[in-house]
Amino acid sequence: MQIVMPEDAVLPLRYVTPPAWATAALARPLELLNDHAHLEKKAATNALELLNRWPDPNPPENWVTAMTAVARDEVEHLATVSRLLARRGGRLTRQHANPYASELHKLVRKGRGKEELIDRLMISALIEARSCERFKLLGEAVKDDAELRKLYQGLWASEYGQYRSFLQLAEQILPGDVVGERWDEMLDAEAKLIARQAPGPRMHGGVSGA
Repeated sequence: MQIVMPEDAVLPLRYVTPPAWATAALARPLELLNDHAHLEKKAATNALELLNRWPDPNPPENWVTAMTAVARDEVEHLATVSRLLARRGGRLTRQHANPYASELHKLVRKGRGKEELIDRLMISALIEARSCERFKLLGEAVKDDAELRKLYQGLWASEYGQYRSFLQLAEQILPGDVVGERWDEMLDAEAKLIARQAPGPRMHGGVSGA
């Protein structure tokens, strides 16, 4: 099913990735695809973990539907990227590190019930929003590879939908003003974090010379 981006779609990110990032990342396409595949795998696992954390006694009505939909989409993306990687002579590595996501998860207020849960949802939303931004840049930067261009242009709309879904769930768990204040803090933290990432062929890598 083709997902169409809303005409008024705006990402709230407070660090804007320069187009030079996409050009540099695409210079090592197999490494970028391997990193991408691992991110899809971790995103699917994250959705299933969140599925088991529903807030008692009154979870949002669409909690199970939303989480299973995200997990299904991420597994489909993983299969697509893994096939593309293998067809081009690469392979999915056994080990993979994502310093960006690891640092984001340090922001979670562990052991604080609903506050912990909305933090996990917001981090998921941030990762999807950042991926959305970067898929768009990659789709625009690919000039001579129609297959890669189609992949990236098709995925950025999906990431936007998932970012909104995670954030909307958080808004159903705690009052809007509480969620808004925490989201503001998270956006500031994410902007500083992504700006200091080391450069490399990674979806959440930094920019050379930044």
